[in-house]
Amino acid sequence: MPTIRDLVAAIREREGVQAAVVLGRDGLVIDGQALPALETDNIAAHVPPVLLAAEELGHASQQGSLQTAVLEQERGYAIVASLSPEAVLLVLADPSVNFAQLLYELRRNRANIAALV
Repeated sequence: MPTIRDLVAAIREREGVQAAVVLGRDGLVIDGQALPALETDNIAAHVPPVLLAAEELGHASQQGSLQTAVLEQERGYAIVASLSPEAVLLVLADPSVNFAQLLYELRRNRANIAALV
C-alpha cells in the first residue's frame, strides 16, 4: 500500500507541479515536496486563512463545505483540496501544467488520498 510520502512524490513528479504538500488545517506540514526555492512550511502557514474564507463563503452561499479551491495567480495555480476534517492537500503548479487532468486526478483520487492521512 502506498504511503503519504509516495502520494506526495507522485503528485510532485507531474510535469508543471512545483509543490505538493499535505498539511493539517492548522497550517503545519504533514509531508511535502517542493522546488528548492519554495519553503513548504512557510507556504503551508498561509493556507488556513484561505480555508476559513472558502468555508465561510460555502456556508453563506449555501453551497456547503469546501471540497477544492483553485486560485489562479500571476505565475501559476494554487489548488487546495480538502482531504478530511483534519488535513488538506496543497498543490502549486505553473501555467504549463495540464490543469484539467490534474484537477480530475485529484478529484477522482480524493478518497484514496484521504485514506493515507
